[in-house]
Amino acid sequence: MKIGDKVSVVDEDLSGVVTSVKGTLVVFKDEYGFTHQYPEEKLVPKISDFYKNIKVEKKAEPKKIVSKGHQKNHLVLDLHFHNLVENPNDYDSFERLFIQKEKLLETLEFCRTHNLKRLEIVHGIGDGTLQRMVFNVLENQTNLDFYNKEILHHQSGAVMIEFH
Repeated sequence: MKIGDKVSVVDEDLSGVVTSVKGTLVVFKDEYGFTHQYPEEKLVPKISDFYKNIKVEKKAEPKKIVSKGHQKNHLVLDLHFHNLVENPNDYDSFERLFIQKEKLLETLEFCRTHNLKRLEIVHGIGDGTLQRMVFNVLENQTNLDFYNKEILHHQSGAVMIEFH
């Protein structure tokens, strides 16, 4: 190293310009005008063009494999009756509620069998019969938590279930 070289101290956030060299001791002045003295082996030269000709190669990040049971997207069950059967007008109200309950129980079993973590049940906003049935079924289930999808709204039309 010679006078006028820019240097940086190894393992410290300190750099400056060399003002004198005494054997293996190098004296340099930092940007605030303070003088520092270090052995030559503790200093590295600061060369601004040092990395100029080195090409940086960007590698693609490997895709993280996520199992189906831990997908971010949750399963959605829409219990509106016209989504469950082809001819909704062929059923009376008791049959409708029975079919909706069977579909709900079948979907809960499917989620447990396939280790799904979340299920959203869309029951809609109406007279509350379907919503009461959904909540009654869920209250009798084990190893799950459920809550209104829209926490701030009293009646949201959907229930989110998280399986344990």
